[in-house]
Amino acid sequence: MRAAILAIGSELLGTTRLDTNSLRLTAVLERYGVELVGKSVIGDDEAAIAAELERRIATVDLMLVTGGLGPTADDVTRSATATALGREITVDEEVVAAIRQRFASLGRRMAEVNRRQAEVIAGAEILTNTHGTAPGMRLEEGTATIFLFPGVPHELEHLISVHLEPWLEAQTAASGTAERVERSLLKLACVSESDVEQRLAPAYERFGRDPIAVLASPGEIQIHLAARGSPAERRAKLEAMRRHIRELAGEAVFVEDRDDTLEAVVATLLDRDGATVSTAESCTGGLLAERLTRVPGSSGYFHGGVVAYSNEFKTRLLGISEELIATAGAVSEPVARAMAQGVRTRYGTDFGIGITGIAGPGGGTDAKPVGTVHIAVAGPDDDAIEHRRRRFPGDRQRVRWQTSQLALEMLRRILRARVPRSPEAGEKPTMAQTGAT
Repeated sequence: MRAAILAIGSELLGTTRLDTNSLRLTAVLERYGVELVGKSVIGDDEAAIAAELERRIATVDLMLVTGGLGPTADDVTRSATATALGREITVDEEVVAAIRQRFASLGRRMAEVNRRQAEVIAGAEILTNTHGTAPGMRLEEGTATIFLFPGVPHELEHLISVHLEPWLEAQTAASGTAERVERSLLKLACVSESDVEQRLAPAYERFGRDPIAVLASPGEIQIHLAARGSPAERRAKLEAMRRHIRELAGEAVFVEDRDDTLEAVVATLLDRDGATVSTAESCTGGLLAERLTRVPGSSGYFHGGVVAYSNEFKTRLLGISEELIATAGAVSEPVARAMAQGVRTRYGTDFGIGITGIAGPGGGTDAKPVGTVHIAVAGPDDDAIEHRRRRFPGDRQRVRWQTSQLALEMLRRILRARVPRSPEAGEKPTMAQTGAT
């Protein structure tokens, strides 16, 4: 089966809106072994939409269209599709009643413009949409099947699960020819793309390059794995690739087969041990504390944080001596260590994290250029404060983000190395005991 996707909306041609719907549909097609031969984005231009539909329908078996099913004058997908297919449009009063009822359930009256959403193309099957007012449609044109979906992401998600996936399931089961793709994901923290590429050389030799894709972003590398074949073959291939890559990547892998963030993984480890943490930040300005508290339930492990930007407040709030700052400099290993221990003492937590650095664009020197940061993590053992010095490239936001990422990664590795508590006496089992990453 060959497919194409058409995303409709003038806003998608600008800089304010991303076409995430096409990505979601692509993932569904891939899972069912459908070959995607093209994607298009067209503005709210009826003639252009009709022309693109005519061109695509002649070459594909499946056409997926998102957007342009709203009640306003620029929602022209219905009329453009009818033009492309040479069909009439009529208002379906049952659909009008359903839309009216949805508004009533929300305590509102339906505006007359919403009748436009009840316009149905001749021969179309209506796809009910309980998550919005715009129903979708499915049409047959020659050997092609056309799905019209609303552009609102959560409505599209609903229609995918209720209408598109069951249809794809039936089609692929009937043909018996589709070769599905299954994917796996590993995330690595605070390693460079070139380092990962070098480490993966043996995996490329063993499995080839096609099933392994490396995607890099500041402070994080994603390794996407793909396998084809029967369900048993896919599982076996993915398991073999995962195991081998984990051996090659080592401790840098912080999560597997889940799209979790580093802060969520750290939260799980803190919760596992019943441990607490506090933060003392300078150049990151509270970013680390914000990331730690993004995770639901963070009050169980995060006690508080200090943003000590000036030297005066490093002394006043964290108890760092003026002499130490004058001697070593605010951006230094001794001050980072003192910040970590000072905030741990102030808040009475198991761990304290201290961050100081030069985020830029100004403030750097030859000895301490822009991007220089010092991060320290103090734990229950006062003599074992972990410290890292790094110089991160990029602009201010990139430096700040990578600094917070490294701080989280340092804490994660410390927590992973700790002896887990026994699950006896009602205590929670460890991640190792539950099989979690």
